[in-house]
Amino acid sequence: MKLAFGCDPNATALKHLLITEASALGHEIIDYPSDDPIYANVAIRVAQDVAAGLADRGILLCGTGIGVSIAANKVAGAYCACISDAYQAQRAARSNDANLVSMGAQVVGPETAKFLLREYLDGVFDPAGRSAPKVDRIRDYEASRA
Repeated sequence: MKLAFGCDPNATALKHLLITEASALGHEIIDYPSDDPIYANVAIRVAQDVAAGLADRGILLCGTGIGVSIAANKVAGAYCACISDAYQAQRAARSNDANLVSMGAQVVGPETAKFLLREYLDGVFDPAGRSAPKVDRIRDYEASRA
């Protein structure tokens, strides 16, 4: 899987740790710079590239994970879930077909973040499953606004 990683300066160390983890799992990495303090800039760039199919999924990081998630979700075709526990990480992909996740470097520790990354990447959305109509409604609404 090709993964796009982006963060603000608050989360550079965690981003590098997660890139190492994802690489060890055999994923291809696109690393976006982390020197811009305006987290929305990198979040939007990553979300645009994921939505355009240049990466399969995106991982965004900032202090809380909230800001990059909000910014990414402004991009059509980007569906970012802010995660901080195993159930959220699993359901982001399996129930919500999230093509991006965000985490907070000041919220989750390094080992937890690696665990959450693995849980998210293992998740596969079932387009015929019981969550499909819920996800379809989100996409229908987005399409009606285009």
